[in-house]
Amino acid sequence: MNEKLNVAVIFGGKSGEHEVSLMSATNVINAMNKEKYNIYMIGITRQGKWMAFKGDVSKIIDSSWEKEAEELEREETIDLLFYRFFKDGAGKRIDVVFPVLHGPNGEDGTIQGLFEMLDVPYVGCGVTASALGMDKAFSKQLFKDAGLNVGEYSVVLKRDIEENIDSVISLIEDKFTFPVFIKPANMGSSVGITKAHNREELVRGLKEACKYDRKVIIEENINCREVECSVLGNNNPVASGIGEIIPSREFYDYEAKYFDDGKSVLIIPAELSKGKTEEIREAAVKAYKALDCCGMARVDFLVEKETEKVYINELNTIPGFTKISMYPKLWVAAGMSYGELIDRLIELAIERYNE
Repeated sequence: MNEKLNVAVIFGGKSGEHEVSLMSATNVINAMNKEKYNIYMIGITRQGKWMAFKGDVSKIIDSSWEKEAEELEREETIDLLFYRFFKDGAGKRIDVVFPVLHGPNGEDGTIQGLFEMLDVPYVGCGVTASALGMDKAFSKQLFKDAGLNVGEYSVVLKRDIEENIDSVISLIEDKFTFPVFIKPANMGSSVGITKAHNREELVRGLKEACKYDRKVIIEENINCREVECSVLGNNNPVASGIGEIIPSREFYDYEAKYFDDGKSVLIIPAELSKGKTEEIREAAVKAYKALDCCGMARVDFLVEKETEKVYINELNTIPGFTKISMYPKLWVAAGMSYGELIDRLIELAIERYNE
């Protein structure tokens, strides 16, 4: 019998997507085959404290895990993660890290850089792809260079918004007609995103986005269907089928995604022609390769209702694994169980490390 792999699942984090990470991690841990893996749970609080948790997985999702977890000093964190974790596991080493962290300091290449420095395999994209995927401004430019359709957008800095918001508003109104979307450049799960129908809402939206990032993206409004595609693999990535989102609100914002009690509808497979489905799947793989992704990513597209023109919206290098998340659902629809997906992601992490 093969020896079990020691897998460290890291969750929580300081970003605005902390709650989503707790939901995702709970599902990932529950889906992991306990016959194959020794699972070590490491949580990061909103304040940035690293903590070792050995309790019931159900306590992660409501943050009650923090009451039972053991706070770690910096040196203990490194020991716990990679060399001698827990008193009953002295001398062992983590075989793979599975970061289930969304947003800044988890999905943006920073923690991936730590794993690289410590020479440990980890699930998901590398440092560069993670950083590029997190930054919508950089990724949009690379998507354009790869020949993908990108909607009209502009980038403004928090500094300029704070120092001369009237000038920023004039630039936006000269380029776009209302409504427009305002987004933090480095954030996911629709955190900080607003849709502005007039100047007053634009001002509020700019200020809201500035709470989360120093760089803000303004995007044109496209009358569209929102569809998503999951991609899996390293050097030879494969795309799933296509799923469509029917949001419970005007757009698929944070509340519609996670707290509207299933009122948003996910349609798998999306009702698209075979040709359009293949076009989107090919575009997803092209986007994945454009950012040099590995392991996994979810690629989001907009399909214009009148013309069926396909626009790439963004790419997420650590997609959600919550109970309503599209990434695992698309692979389950393709015949891969949740547990098999976790196995494959761990295999890809080791494969990339060995390469």
